[in-house]
Amino acid sequence: MSGESALRVIDAHQHFWSLAAPGHAWPTPSEAAIHRDFGPADLIAVTGDIALAGTVLVQSQPTDADTDWMLALAAATPMVQAVVGWVDLADPAAPARIAALAADPKLRGLRPMLQAIDDTDWLLEKALEPALAAMQAAGLRLDALVQPRHLPMLARFVDRWPDLPVVIDHAAKPFAAQGTLDPWRDDIAALAARGVHCKLSGLRTEQRPGQPADALAPYVAHLVQCFGERLMWGSDWPVLLLAGDDWRDWYDTARRMAGDAGADLPRLFAGAAAKFYALEDRG
Repeated sequence: MSGESALRVIDAHQHFWSLAAPGHAWPTPSEAAIHRDFGPADLIAVTGDIALAGTVLVQSQPTDADTDWMLALAAATPMVQAVVGWVDLADPAAPARIAALAADPKLRGLRPMLQAIDDTDWLLEKALEPALAAMQAAGLRLDALVQPRHLPMLARFVDRWPDLPVVIDHAAKPFAAQGTLDPWRDDIAALAARGVHCKLSGLRTEQRPGQPADALAPYVAHLVQCFGERLMWGSDWPVLLLAGDDWRDWYDTARRMAGDAGADLPRLFAGAAAKFYALEDRG
């Protein structure tokens, strides 16, 4: 266990929520495994002998109230080193909201919930440009919650906004249940070639119930090869519970698969997230 504990870990993608918080809409009772409150004590309880150096708390509700709630929680939780919030980027008031949020020292990025928007090209709309410019001016990052259909669009977006740092959440949720690699494989590589970052997270919940984790090996190997030092590990806990895994299960699986693929494990499990989200500023 000493080797396990020696690896510094920053969880680059985790969630907390309170069912009673204003505006809470998901999970619903149909997601029984995660339909309860989750907070910092719950996360510490499931990490076993892994001592977290820090986490990145990511929004789960498309509401201002959720972002405010997360920032308040983060202010009282040293373990949470960064928050990725939500803003309605199409709102004319978005630039002012972004400037106000950016005054919080733990606000590091924003995440529009692109996977829930039918228009695949929504992020390219001209109406969003003032908000995106405000993000860039504030030094924020964009977490891209996308599906494979978004990847060609995201390449155009990155070409249009080269100075806005982008990380792809959950490797764009490839069709792991079917074992489909293409065209995801080429599309994700095209983004890696543009200097985009990526999260090794959320893959277990893209598989079929009962599908073995080892079926993810080709996806993990491709991500390691393409992104290298710009690939960061995230648990996507507690959403991960929907796949029947817990935090430690995915940590062990990702460590083994990424190691077999030749990943720089200290970089994957801490260094990439620390650099992308500027967590070294925290000391």
